[in-house]
Amino acid sequence: MGNSIINANDFKKMIRAGHQILDAQSDYVNELNVFPVPDGDTGTNMNLTFTSGLDAVKDLSYDSVSDAAKDLSKGLLMGARGNSGVILSQLFRGFSQAIKNKEVINGKDLAAAFTNSAKLAYDAIMKPQEGTILTVAREAAEAGELAAKTTDDASFVMNAVYEAGQVSLENTPELLPVLKEVGVVDSGGQGLLYIYQGFSSILNGEEIDLANIDGQKVDTIDVKELAHQQDQMSSTAMSTQDIEFGFCTEIMIRIGDGEAVETFDYDIFRDYLAEFGDSLLVVADEEVAKVHIHTEQPGEIMNYGQRFGTLMKIKVDNMREQHRELKEKQNQSAESAFKKKKDYAVIAVASGSGMKDLFKNFGVDYVIEGGQTMNPSTNDFLQAVEKVNAEKVILLPNNSNIFMAAQQAADNAPTEALVVPTKNISQGLTSMLAFNPAASLEENQELMSEEMTYVLNGEVTYAVRDTKIKDMNIKKNDYMGLIDGDVILSEKNLAKAAEKTVEEMISEDSELVTIIFGDSVTENDAETLADIIQKKHKDIEVEVYNGQQPVYSYTFSVE
Repeated sequence: MGNSIINANDFKKMIRAGHQILDAQSDYVNELNVFPVPDGDTGTNMNLTFTSGLDAVKDLSYDSVSDAAKDLSKGLLMGARGNSGVILSQLFRGFSQAIKNKEVINGKDLAAAFTNSAKLAYDAIMKPQEGTILTVAREAAEAGELAAKTTDDASFVMNAVYEAGQVSLENTPELLPVLKEVGVVDSGGQGLLYIYQGFSSILNGEEIDLANIDGQKVDTIDVKELAHQQDQMSSTAMSTQDIEFGFCTEIMIRIGDGEAVETFDYDIFRDYLAEFGDSLLVVADEEVAKVHIHTEQPGEIMNYGQRFGTLMKIKVDNMREQHRELKEKQNQSAESAFKKKKDYAVIAVASGSGMKDLFKNFGVDYVIEGGQTMNPSTNDFLQAVEKVNAEKVILLPNNSNIFMAAQQAADNAPTEALVVPTKNISQGLTSMLAFNPAASLEENQELMSEEMTYVLNGEVTYAVRDTKIKDMNIKKNDYMGLIDGDVILSEKNLAKAAEKTVEEMISEDSELVTIIFGDSVTENDAETLADIIQKKHKDIEVEVYNGQQPVYSYTFSVE
């Protein structure tokens, strides 16, 4: 016997069940993500987003479905990751709005909620594309409305929504040619259907059998074949150079907070940002606005966002670099299973294609994309450990905020692994000078940890707001010089800030200065800085590298 109405407790069970199935199937959803410009893994992003929603409600008691739905919506918004996560948050924002002030909901209320969820998701996107999660949400909602005309039984309506969603999902390849070419359904639509499946199971009183969810488990051979198909499609559909807007940029703004100088208007805000790229998504409520956009000017997006409040979160991914890595990974996937395990591997964290190349030149086997604004998870490290296929693994977090995730990965890795506690890029590179492939893990950890203490790390970046640190009054967009994480100076001029920072780092014992310039600095400017240093300190060797790192204009090391 199904549920004719849904109360708050029922709704919490539905959320848990939807999360349970999505969590179990997130890897499969990832495998469906065939687009040649990777924007994160769809399954992972949807799962992390929905986990944030579940966390917002699981430990609370509710008297009404509307209150639970409101907290779910807020949790999804705060935890939304990637395109798919932002759309998912918008779907349930629309759901929540439609059942406002309702203690319980019946089938008709449920149908109206799904209809409004699809509407808001479409409205959030500048150029909605059919054959995606949007189509699945809309066509499933339309079936719910038809069912609600004959009954107000909630389980009956939910079943109609879920079954129509399955039909819609199967039809997505007919609407989106790239799906048909590879032979898969839309990944975001599949993730949404797993959530709907959990909802339906609870309302029908069914047990969830995770081992047999629609027969959708993929074995190893299927995954490799899919990777091969993806590589074939990617090579013909788009090259790295074809990517027009290369930086996937996400910001979250606490509206009206801090030094906001403009009143937030959704339409004006979205229309302005639309001029800076594509794949724009703007989701907002009374307190928070979240932006996702592909652009060539991530700094402009951040600066504009600050006009309306405080930036709570910032995330910038270089999609051209991701695309190159995806093609490389796909080219290697067929043969990776047959590789014999090597004795040693070193895994490091760094951001910027040049920076990653630099680490590989120093002997690092695998570089995880990440750093100050995007900290890799424990799972990111574990996946890297699996990829390097080595008996012994050393992890270089290169950031104090990443150390605990690296340590947890080392503790849970399927092979021997230890962490060298590098706190910055300079320590990570310098530690590699002491790496000895003939030594034990413990010996290498000790030698590399000692070696990294002989280097001083410096950085130059810009201030995102006015602030005061110690006796320094720092203005927004000033350039700050940091030494081992401490702000030591602030200048209006980048060149002056860089020169002064290096000078503060140099002592009478210094022998080598390494300059790694970021994506906002020209090679000519970096060479000019090197010449200035060399003229002042004739006995010191100066080296210059193009790190292409975001956020930090310069990274320095002095040994």
